[in-house]
Amino acid sequence: MEAKKTPKADLTKKSAMFLNLGLFVSVGLVLFAFEYKSFDDLGLKDLGQVSDDFEELLDIPITEQPPPPPPPIEQPVIQEIPDEVEIEEKIEVNFDLDVQEETVIKEVVIADAPVVEKADEIFDVVENSPEFPGGMEAWNDYLRKNLKYPTQARRMGIEGTVYVVFVVNTDGSIQDVDILRGIGGGCDEEALRVVSNAPKWTPGKQRGRPVRVRMRLPIRFKLG
Repeated sequence: MEAKKTPKADLTKKSAMFLNLGLFVSVGLVLFAFEYKSFDDLGLKDLGQVSDDFEELLDIPITEQPPPPPPPIEQPVIQEIPDEVEIEEKIEVNFDLDVQEETVIKEVVIADAPVVEKADEIFDVVENSPEFPGGMEAWNDYLRKNLKYPTQARRMGIEGTVYVVFVVNTDGSIQDVDILRGIGGGCDEEALRVVSNAPKWTPGKQRGRPVRVRMRLPIRFKLG
């Protein structure tokens, strides 16, 4: 005999409804869980008065760490050698040269190099100075006979000493006559004239050879 269910007892017809209802409840719980917020009690709490019994901070100076000491220096060990020990060394010397006692070494004599004198060189100081024929007395006589007192100097009362410089050549002739210090009034020109027209002198000599010599002589003008 086969048993049949009544339509009221058939639960398969309501399975879809229960499924949808369960999904709805599940989604609602999930959303509620995400939207739920909890707030903490953020009220201020009275901590009371904090005592300031702090120890004073001390300034600690910065200390430098000293460098490590240098390593000890090892002193060398000095070994003393007793005085009794003598060091002997044989030195062999071989002379291959045959030296004869009759060999004579000539003495080398170094002579002074000859002094080369220039032909046109003019000397201020020489071994033998130039001389006027007859000496300085003859020269003074020549000046008294040939020197004329300039009219302008006589009129202006000019008198004094004119210093003349000139060169005596190797043949005794005179050239390069000039005034070293004059007094004016025509006296300088008269001294140049008299010296330029003077006869030849005896030339000066250096090392026995005639050379050119520069002479400086005074010529005095004095009113009588």
